[in-house]
This record gives sequence, C-alpha cells and structure tokens, in this order.
Amino acid sequence: MTVRGGSTIVSPLFEPAGVDPRDLHVATWNIRRRIDGRTWPPNDRWKVRAPRLAAVLRADPPAILGTQEAMPDQAALVRDALGASYRSVGRGRDADGSGEGCPVFFDGDRVELVGHAQLALSETPAVAGSSSWGNPVPRIAVRAVFRDRTTGATVTVINTHLDVFSARSRLRSAWLLRDLAADAPGTVLVMGDMNAGPGSAPLAALFSGDLIDAWHAAEERTTALWDTYGGYHPRRIRKGPIDWIAVDRAARVTRAAVDTRTVGGAAPSDHFGVHVLLRLDEETS
Repeated sequence: MTVRGGSTIVSPLFEPAGVDPRDLHVATWNIRRRIDGRTWPPNDRWKVRAPRLAAVLRADPPAILGTQEAMPDQAALVRDALGASYRSVGRGRDADGSGEGCPVFFDGDRVELVGHAQLALSETPAVAGSSSWGNPVPRIAVRAVFRDRTTGATVTVINTHLDVFSARSRLRSAWLLRDLAADAPGTVLVMGDMNAGPGSAPLAALFSGDLIDAWHAAEERTTALWDTYGGYHPRRIRKGPIDWIAVDRAARVTRAAVDTRTVGGAAPSDHFGVHVLLRLDEETS
C-alpha cells in the first residue's frame, strides 16, 4: 500500500506482506512542537509540516505510537491521520494539563487499553507539573497498559521526553523510568526522546536493569542507525540516536527501523521516528 502526500508517494516502513499477525508495530516520534511564525529553516513551520506528518502516519500507522512535544491541536491531527479506530492518553506537562504533552496513541481495534497514568519526572511523580532536578520545565512520562486483541498478551508502554538542559534531570529521570519499568506488567517498552546518545549516563542507567535497546535486540534492521535528530538535514550518521525504544530482556523484536521518509523532499519533523515490530506470544489460560 502507498499513500500520496502532495506529489510524493509515501510507502510503508514495514511492508504488510512480511508482517506476522502476532507482530505489534510500535513507534516513538518527537513531532516537534507547533511554531506558527517565521522559521529557519522554513520547513520547521507547523503549517508546512502538518500535511507531511499526516501523510506519513496515514501510510504506516503504528498500532501504538508515543509522541513528544505534541500540543493539543497537533495531537488531534495525529489522531485523525492515524484513523477512526485510534484513541490517545496523556495530557500537557503543566500542572493544569496544558502545554506540550507526550500522548500515547493506540489502535483500539488491535489493543485494548487496560489502564494509564501520567507521572511527573520528579521526586513527587504524582504531583502534576512538579520538577526536582534542575529541569526548567516539567518533564513527564505517560504509562499505558494494553491487552493485545490478537494474542491476549499484556503490553506496558512508558513514553517520555527527557530534559534537554539538565544532565542531572536526565540521569535521575532515567533511574525513575527504569524503576517504573521493573514494576510494570507484561512486555514492557520505555520509549521517547531521551536527549541522550549512545554510551551516555542516562542510557546506562536505563539499561542497568531488565531493559535493553530494542535496536540491538532486533532480529532484522531494515535501515541504517541514522541520527534521530535530523534538524531537516539529509539523513546522516554522526553522533547516534537520541530517540530510543527500550524493551525488557524477554521481549522478541523482529524488526527495527529509523523513519527518514520525506514528503515533497522534506521531513515532517526535526526528529526521525524509531519503529519496531514486537512479536507477542499467545496468552494461554
């Protein structure tokens, strides 16, 4: 299947013919917060990017998608582009639920939402809008637990966006995410924009328990490991990814890819998405 976006045909990242029915398509993508005024480069303007983002999502909708930097109107566009069966959980990061969010979108025809929560990445996770470790804005994680309708398996997704300014905040947040994952049911994924590259202290903390890097766990990688902060440049390999999907050690990842697709010759965001296919086992009673 291909979907037209402007004059460009957008192809699926994973060809449907090669996907096992038990495979769950999961992705993370920093979609870049809305900027309405003049931008440099011009491709950064939301009015320019929005139809590109919608075209890519229509071409290849993940069953579960974690986004970062999503303002409410951007989240609405994502949900509409994914399709009528999609829902989302998560609100803005501020105390009143406004501002940028990390919503998790899911295909209700494929997975059933069992429970969800939004937590502050702070010493007081239950206090909305709280911050503790030097980050100038609140940082959050959205946790969602699903039952896969195809296999009956339980999947927990934790989606987040770590602070870009405070190294202390990134490290403490990574420890918190590791602990949240340890207490989560079923197959566990922690994903998002970590603002941290390979070999960094936050990644070492995140992978110090039962979580491993889904990219390296994958049986097949259908793209190169491109830098996931693209900045509207041609795709490149320089510093490594800062957007990650972590999975528990028992998980089976059949494929992984970095999404560098463009529409009309330009990317929909300053970040590239990261996608995996997760092979779920049939639940037995």
